[in-house]
Amino acid sequence: MVAALTACVLSGCAGWLGGQTGGSGASPSAPAPAPSARGTPADGQVATPAASPASERAAGPVKLGAPKAVRSWAEVREQAAQRLVAANPHMTYASRTPDVLLAIPVMAIELNADGSVRRVEVMRYPRQARETVQMAIQAIQNAAPFGDVSRLPKPWRFNETFLFNDERKFKPMTLDRR
Repeated sequence: MVAALTACVLSGCAGWLGGQTGGSGASPSAPAPAPSARGTPADGQVATPAASPASERAAGPVKLGAPKAVRSWAEVREQAAQRLVAANPHMTYASRTPDVLLAIPVMAIELNADGSVRRVEVMRYPRQARETVQMAIQAIQNAAPFGDVSRLPKPWRFNETFLFNDERKFKPMTLDRR
């Protein structure tokens, strides 16, 4: 291990440990050398990890395709929750909801006829971690549109509760009820 660390420092890959990059050294996007038959890089350097947890969190929202047609408000809420998770994989969790949550903001989402977001209203602010409200609003905007609602009865509005864990990742309560 000491030899590997020494080789890493001498080769300028200061970002190898902990996913951090130093002022000098290889750029984080530089490709790792191809491994030789023995499983080590061909030029004798230590390969850098492909992705770190920090780079996963830094990833932006995912572009989604067009939403499917909806026939009821239950379908709108279900599709919206699925799109929230799909558009924001870096901000969501799929595991069991913890017993104690960091924050639970409740948002009212008002839609235009085409399913785009007209307005987002905060129905419940959390007592702590108030920045989760802005995170929820951004997640809603990333996931829009939510499907054509022009044939549904007005008001074109639904609520979503965001269940934030200690890592500041959320799960829509609509998906937690299943």
